[in-house]
Amino acid sequence: MATVRELHRPVELIENEWVTLSDGTRLAAKIWLPEGATENPVPAIFEFLPYRKGDGTVIRDELRYPYFAAHGYAGVRVDLRGSGESDGILDDEYSPQELADAVETIAWIAGQEWCTGSVGMTGISWGGFNALQVAALQPPALKAIITLCSTDDRYGDDVHYRGGAVEGLDMLHWSAYMLMANGQPPDPALVGERWREMWLARMDANEPLVATWLAHQRRDAYWKHGSVCEDYSAITCAMYAVGGWQDGYTNAIPRLLQNLSCPRKGLIGPWGHKFPHTATPGPAIGFLQESLRFWDQWLKDEETGVMDEPMLRAYVHDSIRPQPTYPMRAGRWFADTAWPPPSAAERSWHLNADGLLGDQPGAAAELRVSGLLATAIATSGTWCGEGAAADSPGDQRTEDGASLCFTSQPLAEPLSFLGFPRVALELASDRPVAGLCVRLCEVFPDGASALISRQILNLTHRDSDEHPEPMVPGQKTKVAVQLDANGHRFAAGSRIRVAISPNYWPWMWPAPEPVTLTVFAGPGCTLELPVLPQSFPEPPPFEEPEIPPPLPYQTLAVGTPCREVTTDAVAGTTRMRFLWESGDDVLLPTGMRSKFENEAVYSIKEGEPLSASVTVMMAIEFEREERDWMIRIETVSEMSCDHDTFRVTDRLDAFENGARVRAQTWHNEIPRDLG
Repeated sequence: MATVRELHRPVELIENEWVTLSDGTRLAAKIWLPEGATENPVPAIFEFLPYRKGDGTVIRDELRYPYFAAHGYAGVRVDLRGSGESDGILDDEYSPQELADAVETIAWIAGQEWCTGSVGMTGISWGGFNALQVAALQPPALKAIITLCSTDDRYGDDVHYRGGAVEGLDMLHWSAYMLMANGQPPDPALVGERWREMWLARMDANEPLVATWLAHQRRDAYWKHGSVCEDYSAITCAMYAVGGWQDGYTNAIPRLLQNLSCPRKGLIGPWGHKFPHTATPGPAIGFLQESLRFWDQWLKDEETGVMDEPMLRAYVHDSIRPQPTYPMRAGRWFADTAWPPPSAAERSWHLNADGLLGDQPGAAAELRVSGLLATAIATSGTWCGEGAAADSPGDQRTEDGASLCFTSQPLAEPLSFLGFPRVALELASDRPVAGLCVRLCEVFPDGASALISRQILNLTHRDSDEHPEPMVPGQKTKVAVQLDANGHRFAAGSRIRVAISPNYWPWMWPAPEPVTLTVFAGPGCTLELPVLPQSFPEPPPFEEPEIPPPLPYQTLAVGTPCREVTTDAVAGTTRMRFLWESGDDVLLPTGMRSKFENEAVYSIKEGEPLSASVTVMMAIEFEREERDWMIRIETVSEMSCDHDTFRVTDRLDAFENGARVRAQTWHNEIPRDLG
């Protein structure tokens, strides 16, 4: 249970401060200062985002920065160039301009009279990404970062591609969101009459990012920029990497712990894409207190003991039957001094011809699987869960039935693992372009199947994301698949299952032709798990969540999450309708009202991979009644394909007080590059 506590130390809020860069661009900053900071300077905690400090992140910011300010820190929340009230144009994620602006802003913060010259950088998702990227640039004043729900590899572990496969689930959805976001106006209450000129310039420069992302279907220089895995040694400041098993970005945390040489810590809970003090699935933790210990160590040079504790703390889930939502996950915390955990030991199983996942290899045999296109749509859950309704994968029995499965005997005793499951396969494809999905499941005595981990792979990328090569139809090929990291305890009496399919829509965009895979079961096909000891000591518990009082905003409406799957039995078409944070309508104390709507529809016809399509509709409204000012932005984005081409159409309509100001349409056709 979170504790809401009044802040006893006075905090001064500067609603808007201008950071003027060397090229004359002004960035808009919101600053929280402890009382007396101009006479007694304090370290600063910096966050750099495109999500509008005035209304987009204002509620979550109020649950963090007043707490840090009350404990002797300046909180500095800055909108990226081209977003919120900041000047300029935002043309892409993590651009060289964005990172250069961040470095310059850190120097500005360090030079303020209220700052000691020591700066930390933090953020979740976008802000976690650029914290890593800026740390690699080594600005002198940056002493430490806390990065949450981020990645070190922009190509292999982000919203655009996984395993070289185009992500049908999230790529267009995210591009549609950014198309809408980049068309939003600044707040006239802060920038004055120039707001309209700035707004029109943003819309005139706006371009759908999906076209850029699809123009780079291989891991080229575009994706290497901002991927700190290209040179881990560039990060020298202290780092704390944080995430949750239900989030889409958690794989980066073990890699960062293993490959960085700077002072570092890692924390992985059961959570979704949220801050751990407010996250679900629970248990939430006192993350504000944990962060404060880290900041005090590195920004105030106080010995807090935080670095004497284990490098890694990770939550190991207890076995639980599949369900669409988990408000709370039973389990226990595990801690160790390094990654990979020295206390974990590899254990292997063989994928045998009789469908048994066995301790010993059986005779070699050829097993074929064609799968179905539409089965995963109902049970795969989200890639980047937020702990909301229907985020979690459902019972896998339907998808298992359309897959080639290898299942162990019932376990005589519980088995816990922590890390990356690895599956080695010998297989052949009957098509030069083919997909592969490998899932790891826990099968309960009554047959219920819970998804534990998975990975998708475009088989043309089996050896290289930079230089993919077509499969040679019929030729036996060795393929190594590293599944997503997890911490899980299989129950005694349960069975372990590996399931294989060439399809996984809408996570993985289908290959252009129906595919049959041949798996050469036996000695060349294995599962490896990093198994933990039967019992391990739990580290000392975290403090209970402590949350400052929230901003006194007025909720006018709350959206209802939706993940609705329907099948037209006559047409053979299956559709999923997904609403994400849609319908929220909030009036803030500043007088700004904002309302957000979105709907995404994923569709496919069984047996016809070229029927795959995604449609995303988004709208946002801003209103200031005292100014008789109301803005509405609407976007519709559609993506489909033929054998050789991805087709994307985007439309943006912008309204001022009910009158259409802009109507823009983009049509893009991008050749499929072995995908």
